[in-house]
Amino acid sequence: HLLPVRRRVVVFMSSLGRNYTGNPRAICEEMARQKLTTTFRCYYIFDEPSRFRDELPKGVRPLKNARLFYYLVMAVAGIWVSDTRFQNYMVKRSKTLYIQTWHGTPLKKLALDLKELHMAGGQSLSEYKEEFCKNSATWDYLLSQNPFSSAVFRRAFAYRGKILETGYPRNDILYREDKEQLMRQIKSELGIPEDKKVILYAPTWRDDEFYGHAQYKFTLKLDLEQMKRELGKEYVVILRTHYFIADFLDLSQYEGFAWNLSKYDDIARLYLISDIL
Repeated sequence: HLLPVRRRVVVFMSSLGRNYTGNPRAICEEMARQKLTTTFRCYYIFDEPSRFRDELPKGVRPLKNARLFYYLVMAVAGIWVSDTRFQNYMVKRSKTLYIQTWHGTPLKKLALDLKELHMAGGQSLSEYKEEFCKNSATWDYLLSQNPFSSAVFRRAFAYRGKILETGYPRNDILYREDKEQLMRQIKSELGIPEDKKVILYAPTWRDDEFYGHAQYKFTLKLDLEQMKRELGKEYVVILRTHYFIADFLDLSQYEGFAWNLSKYDDIARLYLISDIL
């Protein structure tokens, strides 16, 4: 209450601070491309800032999550940009603009649409929904990909604010003029032969199968042996599980055919090089 809100201070956060990816990253990098990072003071929140310091555009500062300076910046920032919810105890000031970009397409039930909750951690369904409603009420803008998503978001999030049906910024990479060159670059970085087509398998988590808090089980539904035998000359397979998944996938026997890229941050880059999803 003592410090004024500074409209040209912007904070970005992806996946609760775990990585540098998604819609916040795309917006941040577009601001840098338009040289807006010279007139706006931009911070990107990370649990481990040193991991991503070299990836950030010029003029964007890494910010350690949940440390004293983090709270100071959050208190004075004029704009928050996030693809997930901030901590429940963070109270947005009335002059701060909160842009919620979200991070997926609602092809499974979300938030208030849930009929039951098995989520690891033991939170009750009513507690979860009450918490979500309080949070969504603080959003000033919500990004959406299409009319279908807009309708689901409006209902599932009990959201009454403004929806920007712009498409997801993270998907802009699929329309870049230099995308062919970028595809070759990404394949080279990952060690995937340029002449091979890519099958991307990216399943979500199942909320009724878990070991404990935020540790979900995973059973591979693919017969990699048969796929390698029948598709191996033309295709390779990339596996990218949800970050909630606790199981480690050992693909050593399929080296050269299957890659486990579950720890690869930016899934949009994997979309770009994939022929089948």
